[in-house]
Amino acid sequence: MTLPLFLSVLSFAASALAAGSSDDAPIGGYVPSKSLSITGVVLYGVSALVLWTQFALVRPRRPFMLTLTLGMTAMTVGFILRYLYATPPFTLGKYIAWDLFILLSPCLFLATDYMILSRLAATFNPDVVSRCLAIRPTRVVRIFVWSDALTFFLQSSGGGLTAAKSASSAKLGTTIALIGLILQAVSFLLFTFLMLTFAFRVSRYFPHVWQAENGEPLRIFSTRPIGDWRILIFMMSATCVGILTRSVFRIVEYAGGYNGYVATHESFFYIFDALPLWLSMSLYCFVWPTRFLHGREARDVPLGTDPSRTSSSKPGVGFEYSRVNV
Repeated sequence: MTLPLFLSVLSFAASALAAGSSDDAPIGGYVPSKSLSITGVVLYGVSALVLWTQFALVRPRRPFMLTLTLGMTAMTVGFILRYLYATPPFTLGKYIAWDLFILLSPCLFLATDYMILSRLAATFNPDVVSRCLAIRPTRVVRIFVWSDALTFFLQSSGGGLTAAKSASSAKLGTTIALIGLILQAVSFLLFTFLMLTFAFRVSRYFPHVWQAENGEPLRIFSTRPIGDWRILIFMMSATCVGILTRSVFRIVEYAGGYNGYVATHESFFYIFDALPLWLSMSLYCFVWPTRFLHGREARDVPLGTDPSRTSSSKPGVGFEYSRVNV
């Protein structure tokens, strides 16, 4: 749901490049720094390349991880468009294009975490999931992705209006986008709480499940399965910090108005938006998330099952608990 909607809106943003009137004064209150834009292109571009490489090499491929690779790629495109906009004339079309790419691309990062948690939880024994996860694994994606789609629509609608020359239209666009950003932040905060609660309950009620398994040491930039699922939880927690930092910044930015101090000073954008997102989401470059799913699904018995109650002599017993359709 989120991915097709995202692609359709970004298609509109791309078409906006050829639209709009030109102006000698920059839209948005400042001319973006070309050097910082190039830095953004390089950092996000390298991360996108690594993520695409991981997606291609780690088997079996999981289509849901396209949200991560496309999100990083879209951010790279956003910085390219931001660089192009920094050269006069400052057309409305160029402004809308880079603004929407950078504003909306992180929605795919949120969707990535939703689907990772859903699929990770599905590799556990049903008793563990029912006691530790407040929502069924299949419903995690449905609930939060639909929420993401709604907030995505509000942000895209409002983001386009903020560049309007009419003061009333620009103000309306800021209000709509602000509502979308607040709802998105609340939704993702609830998801973060859900994920951390799940991990806490597993450690409390199923300590044998929480403890790391004996196995090979963690290898970065590898395709081998990983058994210690806690590493993935720690990585997701770090991405949540980056995403929530960016969410708070965007709320403050839009709450201050189109011509507010935060909105018209570029340094805030890089410190509280571009950098936290890049640092947090680039963690997946080092350890591809599906390696943890493969590690769990490689077991004959789903994590948390009592071995004394399971016939290990029968191939595949318990495997259906951990199989996830993607």
